[in-house]
Amino acid sequence: MKFAPSVYEHAARFLNKSPWQVSRDEEMMYKAHAAAYEAYRHEPITIGIDIYNLEAEAYGATVDEPSGNNIPTIGKPLYQSLDDLLQIQCFNPKTDGRLPLVIRAGKRVAEQFPQADVRIPVSGPFSIASLLLPFETLLIESFSDPQKVMRVLERLAENQLAFCEEIHNAGLKITFFESAATPPLVSPEQFRTIIMPVLKEMIRNISTLTGENTALIIGGDTTPILESILQTGAKYIICPSETDQKAFMQKMRTAPDVMVRINMDPQIIAYGEWPELQNEIERVLAIAAERHNVVIGTGVLPYDARPETVLKIQEYIHSL
Repeated sequence: MKFAPSVYEHAARFLNKSPWQVSRDEEMMYKAHAAAYEAYRHEPITIGIDIYNLEAEAYGATVDEPSGNNIPTIGKPLYQSLDDLLQIQCFNPKTDGRLPLVIRAGKRVAEQFPQADVRIPVSGPFSIASLLLPFETLLIESFSDPQKVMRVLERLAENQLAFCEEIHNAGLKITFFESAATPPLVSPEQFRTIIMPVLKEMIRNISTLTGENTALIIGGDTTPILESILQTGAKYIICPSETDQKAFMQKMRTAPDVMVRINMDPQIIAYGEWPELQNEIERVLAIAAERHNVVIGTGVLPYDARPETVLKIQEYIHSL
């Protein structure tokens, strides 16, 4: 059984630096993810720290420096209405924000580890909109004017293609993240009618560009929207720890060709003692037992997760 920890801000721990420091510096970004890979040999390697901020920052939003080892966040929405957001112009992935930084760091990791699967995170349009607008405005408009919301998402998705092309031209792969579009904030019906069609088109465009199947990462309680997620055409998805994982995997029997990463609870991984960790591993392995296309994941590893614990989990899973 393959073990695939999700290493973003946790990579900064390997340099004894804060996520903020590593997120702003190409050299540290490269060294942090290289050090994490040398320790875990995990795949894919997703280059980034605060992965959902990249595009919003490239559009002009400001990422605030957090205290301690907390994760950087967008401090203030750049727009106040859907009409404002509909006028948005595409960023330049060669120059804007930290997009060039993460691509350059990714290329350096790929050069050092040519056998590794190195990827750049690309945000879904709803997740981008949730950072560029006040989130409550986006949710209210999803009820009151779903067609306009859909037009906004289509505009943002279209703009993402330039970023995807830059990643592909750099010889790197893409993982697509859309975790803001999750129940209960978004209803299953809203996901099916507003968000899913845009994701489906974007995944089709990415797959056409790269010639490969596209991974779609949506966290949260996703069992109620699983049928719609599968309709996007994604061939790699996650079964989050926050959802009813048994029910999720029962539904997945209709899609045996899709790879599923079943996530353990990252809080148990970060802070649990070994008996609790062992129980969590065995719980997830039991859920995974009947499926061929499956790997075991961690959810997003917190900064505070102890590398020796992650390695012990990896050793235990491989021993089984």
